[in-house]
Amino acid sequence: MSTPSQCLQGRLHRFLLSGWVIVLGLTAWSPFAWAYRPFDGTDAAVAAPGEVEVELQPAGRLHDAGSTTLVAPAFVLNYGLSRDWEAVLEGQGETPLSSTGPTSLTAAGAFLKHVVVPGSLQDKAGPSVATEFGVLLPDSTGTSGVGASLAGIVSQRWDWGTIHFNAETALTRDHHGDVFVGAILEGPSKWTVRPVAELFYENEFGKEETVSGLIGLIWQVRENLSLDVAFRHGLTNRRSVDEIRAGLTFGFPLRFLEGHAAAH
Repeated sequence: MSTPSQCLQGRLHRFLLSGWVIVLGLTAWSPFAWAYRPFDGTDAAVAAPGEVEVELQPAGRLHDAGSTTLVAPAFVLNYGLSRDWEAVLEGQGETPLSSTGPTSLTAAGAFLKHVVVPGSLQDKAGPSVATEFGVLLPDSTGTSGVGASLAGIVSQRWDWGTIHFNAETALTRDHHGDVFVGAILEGPSKWTVRPVAELFYENEFGKEETVSGLIGLIWQVRENLSLDVAFRHGLTNRRSVDEIRAGLTFGFPLRFLEGHAAAH
C-alpha cells in the first residue's frame, strides 16, 4: 500500500512530466479536439475524460487608443473530468510596450463546463447545449478582487459550417455587473483551412461597453493540432481597439502520462 508521501511524490512526478511534455510538443496525441482559439466565446463541447486540451497564444498584440500591449502568453487549459464535464483554467500575461511597466497576469479564472444536451458536436442530432460557470481570479497587480460568471452555449454543426451562440452574465473582479452575448461562425469542419468570424457585445455596467468583430483562419494540421491567426477590431466606449492573435491548440491523454510514469 502506498504511503501518503509516495502518493504525493507520484502526483508531483506526473505534474512535472506533463509540464515537460507540453513544452516539448508531445508525440502521443489525443482524439480530435475542436479548437476554440482564437475567439472570446467558446463551443458547447468538452474534453473527453482523462484528456487535456491546451489552447496557447505565445504572443499577441493589442493596440488601444495609442497604447500597445504585448499579450504573451495567453492560455486555456481544459481537462476532461468525466463524461460531459471538464475543468477549465485560463489567464494571460500582459506587458506594456508603449510605456514602462511590469508584466502582469490578467483575465485569470477557474471554471467547470458541462454539456447539458449532447447534439451535433457530440455526433448526435440537433444542437449541442452547454453551460460554463466559475470564479474570476484577481489580477497579479493586486488592484482587483474576485468575481464570478455563468454562461450558456448553444452550438449547431452543418455540412456548410458551424455556429456557436454564447450568452454570459458576470460579477466582475471590480464588482460590476457584466453581460456578454456573441456568435461564432466557422467554415466547413472538413476543410483543412477554414475561415472563421466572431461578433460580440459586452457591457460592464457603469464602466465600459464593447462591440467587437473578429475574422481569421484555423488550419487543422492534424486531428489533434490546429494553428490559428485572427484580427479583431472593436469599439470600447467608442474608442478603437485593434488586436492581432496567433496561437495553437493541441491535446493529449493524461492516462498516457500516468502509464509512462508507472512504467518507470
